[in-house]
Amino acid sequence: MIGTIIFDIGNVLAGFDWYALFQSFGYDEEMVERLARATVKSEDWQEYDRGVLGDEEILRLFIENDPALEKDIRKVLASFTPLITRYDYAIEWIRKWKDRGYQVLVLSNFSDKALKESWHALDFLPYTDGGILSFQEKLIKPMPEIYRLLLKRYRLKPEECVFLDDTQANVDAARREGIWAIRFQDRQQAEKELEKLGVC
Repeated sequence: MIGTIIFDIGNVLAGFDWYALFQSFGYDEEMVERLARATVKSEDWQEYDRGVLGDEEILRLFIENDPALEKDIRKVLASFTPLITRYDYAIEWIRKWKDRGYQVLVLSNFSDKALKESWHALDFLPYTDGGILSFQEKLIKPMPEIYRLLLKRYRLKPEECVFLDDTQANVDAARREGIWAIRFQDRQQAEKELEKLGVC
């Protein structure tokens, strides 16, 4: 029987919309994609979320990925506040599961800068029972170690947990650890998938 629901944060409990952010500066499609390749789509971004690179170091690496865009990269990533957006349903959804007796945790790839600058969008965190943010542990999804650490820390049996994430690789990694996992598309779809697992 499932007793713990584990949520990813980005695009599940809060928006992570780098595309809208870059567009808001007036860049055309080609420039938005070029900026993304140098930053959020680069392998460096993953290492930043893993907490092994500092703010200045990651900025230097992004600029090295496309030196001609230094001014633009600095501008679009000056603040992460507009990068993370609040989902109105997050608190209510978490409270719903807790009221029904489920433990609710988060497991998310998240940088220290994003955490510090996006509290407006993360007001649901105090309603959870804890969890892991990648930068705090120097581990990142889909590394198996981050799932194992969560299970160990909260003394969980994998078959008694369900994990919701919008990225298929992270879902697959959870399943390999024996955790029930759902590829999140939207709340309605997730609710139906949870119900199939007897979570209701």
